[in-house]
Amino acid sequence: MVMYNFSAGPAVLPREVLFQAQQELLDWQGTGMSVMEMSHRGKEFMGIAEAAQIDLRDLLAIPANYKVLFLQGGAHLQFAMVPLNLLRGKATADYVNTGEWSKKAIAEAGKFCKVNVVCSSADKNFSYIPPFDSWQRDSNAAYLHYTSNETIGGVEFNSIPAVGDVPLVADMSSNILSRVVDVAKYGVIYAGAQKNIGPAGLCIVIVREDLLGHALPNVPSMLNYKVHADNDSMYNTPPTYGIYIAGLVFKWLKHNGGVAAIEQTNIAKAAMLYSAIDGSNGFYNCPVARADRSCMNVAFTLQNASLDNAFLKQAEQQGLMQLKGHRSVGGMRASIYNAMPLAGVEALVSFMGEFARKVA
Repeated sequence: MVMYNFSAGPAVLPREVLFQAQQELLDWQGTGMSVMEMSHRGKEFMGIAEAAQIDLRDLLAIPANYKVLFLQGGAHLQFAMVPLNLLRGKATADYVNTGEWSKKAIAEAGKFCKVNVVCSSADKNFSYIPPFDSWQRDSNAAYLHYTSNETIGGVEFNSIPAVGDVPLVADMSSNILSRVVDVAKYGVIYAGAQKNIGPAGLCIVIVREDLLGHALPNVPSMLNYKVHADNDSMYNTPPTYGIYIAGLVFKWLKHNGGVAAIEQTNIAKAAMLYSAIDGSNGFYNCPVARADRSCMNVAFTLQNASLDNAFLKQAEQQGLMQLKGHRSVGGMRASIYNAMPLAGVEALVSFMGEFARKVA
């Protein structure tokens, strides 16, 4: 039986990538070493890291005036590093609140500056994105931060907020590389790797060069973007194996047509699943506003919540794993990241239809 992993993260990786990593585990390209054993300053690993950065720049068309950093600490650490590096003498930062990850970023930033919440969708349990013309921005804010895809609630921005000259900061942890994005419209993009890039432990930061060198006084070196940029992400020992796997994923993406091609696949997968939900005559329901539905994390509920456990149990028996929704939302959540094949979504849709017919 084929197993499909719908976990929100750490999440499914391409089988081709895992197979290559397996083949190279004990001996990377004839060196007699595993990548986990290499010096991060040795020529072998330096080549791995350089290739990963080149491929990421190519995939996202990252302009030359941006630095790519391979860091640790996940997106959680970026919640602090962003204000520590981007306030630049200002006292306020604008934040958009569209879910659990937005709330965490807001709480952390509040330790270092005044946070102006420009809008919130808490009034409807974070099931939509407030229209841009309703945002109450601070004219003196150092930057505007938003979460481009809320993993827990399944809410995704389908356009880039227009903020003028104010640096735009995005937590793209759960939808980076899933769609074409204009990096030049951002000051900083950051993403934990464990959803669309690689194993947990690696965080990618893309930062415009003019925003470097403005960290708050007495910021620890490890939390200073410029320190990492000046040292090509080698200020300390980086998450070497995570960078290696990320590099394999980048090559896998390029081999399969790049971001533009995977975006079309992602649209097709999401459309298939949402169509099954919407066409179930109310047996299944997606609480998210149609215009703001995520292509990565599809949240849905059963009309009769008492059937949830039976649904999950029978789904696992069919090889459909990790479909339980987040404890703060309930219901179900199918995370269909880049590495989830179309066949996985087809199997889920088939099971959903069969389950509904059996219990109706």
